Amino acid sequence: IKMVRAIILAAGRGRRLDDGANALPKCLITLAGRRLLDRQIESLSIGGVDEIGIVTGYGAAHLAQEPLFPFHNSRWEDTDMVTSLECASRWLEDSACIVSYSDIFYESTAVATLVQSLDDLAITFDTQWLDQWQARFIDPLSDAETFRCDDSGYLTEIGNQAHSLSEIHGQYMGLLRFTPTSWREFLRARSSFSTKNQNALHITAVLNRIIELGSVRIRAFPYSGIWGEIDTPDDLLLFQDRMS
Repeated sequence: IKMVRAIILAAGRGRRLDDGANALPKCLITLAGRRLLDRQIESLSIGGVDEIGIVTGYGAAHLAQEPLFPFHNSRWEDTDMVTSLECASRWLEDSACIVSYSDIFYESTAVATLVQSLDDLAITFDTQWLDQWQARFIDPLSDAETFRCDDSGYLTEIGNQAHSLSEIHGQYMGLLRFTPTSWREFLRARSSFSTKNQNALHITAVLNRIIELGSVRIRAFPYSGIWGEIDTPDDLLLFQDRMS
């Protein structure tokens, strides 16, 4: 049995949380007494992951001592998450990998669902998303993106501007799983964008292109456990309050 691997994408600066020249990478933010990175490592490990890698960029020196396999995006200042993910291609080409954004926290059950999935490409989504978005935004539709599934639990749309709540069956959490087959399809979908845009893509844009191309189906697993995304100081205050 091949080892289960996970990759944490931690290359970005996180300017909305920035506190100046000495700002730490977002995954080192402390939430209710524990760093986000430690929460992720614990959930990934309990969820069935054997080996964890991290893609660094901004503030890489702060992460050099962590017990994680290092990848590095040297172009982190002018690229986005998709480019960071490609820096870990060696793992993605070799075996199934969980991918986690670095500014989120979640329970091990979300990870276990993905580890046990038989689909080539799978994501988790928050079914109770509206409560969190209403607490974070005056108008949830200003930030929430479209997310629709068919009756079999496969994604039919993700990541577009939503104009009504009916277009949102849940919210993508920043946690997904690739196999080498779906990773190849991901790269193929990415290459269908203009060269100029390829370094500025969000993962959801590429997932939506995969749906359009119809090359591989994306399984969407509902999740109703504890999770959150920390983008701003207000987010941090909100979740500190909720978890205390």
